[in-house]
Amino acid sequence: MPFIILFVCIPLSEIMVFMSVSDKIGLGMALFIALFTAVLGGFIVRYQGIHTMMTAQKSLQAGQIPSKALFDGLCLVAAGATLITPGFITDVLGFALLIPAVRNALRKKLSASAKFETMEFGATDMRTPNDPNVIDVEYETIEEEDKP
Repeated sequence: MPFIILFVCIPLSEIMVFMSVSDKIGLGMALFIALFTAVLGGFIVRYQGIHTMMTAQKSLQAGQIPSKALFDGLCLVAAGATLITPGFITDVLGFALLIPAVRNALRKKLSASAKFETMEFGATDMRTPNDPNVIDVEYETIEEEDKP
């Protein structure tokens, strides 16, 4: 069923909306708007993607799991994919995913319906090669036939 929606219903809806819009404002203007939204969306996705990557790095340096940044990154990938798809319905969906308030609401809705377990880790939990609490040993297994 999802494949029918994805590959049949959405393209047919996009074609119908595009034909309706081009009927009202003209084909050239409809094509221009479709191209303009793709380019504008690309710039916004790039800017927000860099910001999200920097936020994730800061979280990792603080010893936290960047779950919010990972979810935002996933939403930005989805937004980018829908914005480069020609059509007005996918553009609306893509621009909606670029709004942080929409992503926050979506994150809350998904986290309320699913159970997630996280564990904290910090720099103190990590072992270094010269840690005095770690004993590094080498061993050799001697078989019965190898004994003198």
